Amino acid sequence: MQSEMRTVVVGVGNDFRRDDGVGWAVVEKLRSRACFDALPSGTELRICGGDPVRLIEWWEGADLAVVIDAACVHPGHPGRVHRTELGARPPSRTATASSHGFGPGEAWSLARVLGRLPHQLVVYAVEVADISVGRGLSPVVAAAVDSVADRVICEIERHRGGLEVS
Repeated sequence: MQSEMRTVVVGVGNDFRRDDGVGWAVVEKLRSRACFDALPSGTELRICGGDPVRLIEWWEGADLAVVIDAACVHPGHPGRVHRTELGARPPSRTATASSHGFGPGEAWSLARVLGRLPHQLVVYAVEVADISVGRGLSPVVAAAVDSVADRVICEIERHRGGLEVS
């Protein structure tokens, strides 16, 4: 029998800044699939405007936290998806940056100092094409939503498969 596992999936962004809403769009896609695919019990789906305190509050004590965020990259390839796993060591600086200035990596660093990390944190960052004011994802970023949702589901299943039988 497997013990109950707590997983939190957080879409970070702003639905009123075009591609910055990609994290929210992935969470909404997962919500729409939940009634059909039945995400495992203990899975929480949340959206966040980028507040690091809220991120830390939600992922504290989770067995797995998955964060989906928009990434501003120069030069970029809009729609490209980056996967980063943040463990016990500080994250290395990458060419990607959150569109919020204070991204999941910085929230992770703060949570580490405060002793409020999840057991495992995985970040999916989607390179953006347009973060101007307005609603709706650019076509190239919208095309990545299904793929990222699939990858998040696989991430949850892979992590749950690694649990020891008690």
